[in-house]
Amino acid sequence: MKKHITLLPGDGIGPEIVAAAKKVLDVINERYDYEFTSEEQDIGGIAIDKTGNPLPEETIKACENSDAILLGAVGGPKWANQSVRPEQGLLKIRKHFNLFANLRPVTIFDALESSSPLKKEIVQGSDLMIVRELTGGLYFGQPSERRDNGKSVIDSLTYTRDEIERIVKIGFDTAMLRDKHLTSVDKANVLESSRMWREIVDEIGKEYPEVTVSHVLVDAAAMKLITNPKSFDVIVTENLFGDILSDEASVITGSLGVLPSASLNQDNFGLYEPIHGSAPDIAGLGKANPIGMILSVGMMLKYSFNLESEAAKIEEAVNKVLNDGYVTADLMSDDGQVLSTMEMTDKIISYL
Repeated sequence: MKKHITLLPGDGIGPEIVAAAKKVLDVINERYDYEFTSEEQDIGGIAIDKTGNPLPEETIKACENSDAILLGAVGGPKWANQSVRPEQGLLKIRKHFNLFANLRPVTIFDALESSSPLKKEIVQGSDLMIVRELTGGLYFGQPSERRDNGKSVIDSLTYTRDEIERIVKIGFDTAMLRDKHLTSVDKANVLESSRMWREIVDEIGKEYPEVTVSHVLVDAAAMKLITNPKSFDVIVTENLFGDILSDEASVITGSLGVLPSASLNQDNFGLYEPIHGSAPDIAGLGKANPIGMILSVGMMLKYSFNLESEAAKIEEAVNKVLNDGYVTADLMSDDGQVLSTMEMTDKIISYL
């Protein structure tokens, strides 16, 4: 199998964890006799510094000529108050490739139950998937603007029926592959967009009679996600709510550092990245957790390349390393051995 992958290290800890991903890909190449080639391009703050553009045309062209994209992280305080921001590059690449379906699995590893700030009996056995719409809604509405000499501001939330239908179908399809329970999260008691969302979920639900559907308001979902995460199987929701809920769900696992994600278009072309940020405070210190990035490689193998067995091997290796007591600095552990970014990467590779 031959595949070409564009690596976008980005900012902060991004280069460190993408380097970890590259090492894992090299091992997959060697073990399975594949030919995964790769090239690095700039995105985010580093791209602004070099070109003034958070997503240079060269990066776009490289991604267009690739079979998948691996992204580290973008952003940092250096660019916080600029009119051109690193995050604009991330939004633009999602829109350019129509990466409308964001899949964020949240699974508690047995070895990390004590790392969660929640009680063990609450998080034990948690295994859910958040399906987030990624290219519409508040983040992509009409250009925001300040009015009345800065005394008022307007942000717009816009969705089309087609945009809602396609992500809802992804939610139902995902539920069919799991425990056949779909929770649709909205704010239908306030927002007209949510009322339309709920109507479409009910319409499409008729095509999936095996799937049990629950409608939950986003504030209630946020509470239930912390008090009873095992009650969820698949959550489908719009862009803003999915952004917030998936970060909240990281509390279940004890760290953002272990959570991967996939952003897919209709052809399963995908951008894969851990859900954490650029963590500039620990950049270059070897403290970054590479697990979310490595599991994102696994998602790439599974969703874009249909290599489910190889993806499962990566997940098994991560699980075994954690079960043997190896952790990174972000994971709370009374007796675990704390490893650096590359030490953890090499340990996972040794289990492969």
